[in-house]
Amino acid sequence: MLFVSQLVAPDEIPRWIPGQLTLDSVPVGWDQVTLKGYQYMSLDVEIPSMRDYMLVHYKGDEAVMSRRAGGPWSSERVGRGVCSLLTRCESSQWKWDRPIDVTHLYLAQSELCRVAEEVFERSVSDVGMEDCVRAEDGVLPGIMSAFESEMKSGGLGGGLYRSALLNQLCVHLLRRYAKVGVREVPLAGRMAEWQRRRLVQYVEDNLDRNLKLDEMAREAGVSVSGLIRKFHAEFGCAPHAYVLRQRLERARRLLSRPAAMPLKCIAMDCGFSDQSHLVRHFKRAFKQTPVEYRSTMNAAAPLETDHNIDCPT
Repeated sequence: MLFVSQLVAPDEIPRWIPGQLTLDSVPVGWDQVTLKGYQYMSLDVEIPSMRDYMLVHYKGDEAVMSRRAGGPWSSERVGRGVCSLLTRCESSQWKWDRPIDVTHLYLAQSELCRVAEEVFERSVSDVGMEDCVRAEDGVLPGIMSAFESEMKSGGLGGGLYRSALLNQLCVHLLRRYAKVGVREVPLAGRMAEWQRRRLVQYVEDNLDRNLKLDEMAREAGVSVSGLIRKFHAEFGCAPHAYVLRQRLERARRLLSRPAAMPLKCIAMDCGFSDQSHLVRHFKRAFKQTPVEYRSTMNAAAPLETDHNIDCPT
């Protein structure tokens, strides 16, 4: 028996469960989830403490699957369309009575915890999941098959599609199988990491239009009053001041480019009502007009460094 001193990654599993590899997502560089396919003979194996959660999707004929972890054996009949679930950080012994064809999906703990924080709007210490030999589940096989199809054929918007599948998988596991450890103190003063990340991206993606408080609050999953309170705690200024700061940062980046983009186009791209609106706020923030700043940048390039600006008031 091999001695294990640390949690085992997906690529190391064949040391304990020898089989023929039929599928592997590692070469395509997926993040937070790993897909492996194996064909196994009948085996009796000890599975070490794993780094990730592991889902098994059976694709061939029926077999009797048995599992134990320091106690009596638990046995179930598995076959095409059935799934097993194995938690992380816990060793166990598994055996089956005939050859099997399976797909393994390994899910990172950090990803499941991230989605749990979005769901509960609290800091999550850990997500536990009991081993399950036979999951009576009409959803998991479809999600795993979709991951497998995406790995084999791919297509337009692959990253977005995998992200959607990953979120769907995590939410389903949280609803049906997981036990979530929520920290005692809710994230009342500051934003959760997912809220901050989502708002920063939302503002960046929508700077060219009029951003409204209720839209930003909806994106963060809070009320308008909650958004204003959390925004001050997180960014040190009001939402409108943060948005203005980002508009000015974008304007400065555009003015720094070698190609001279017309000021009225820069104003439009940055969400200012017109060119004079841009000029007024730019001069207040940087003590220069946009034209003066562009001239300075052209003269000093490429040695000019970035400047920090305070939240406008």
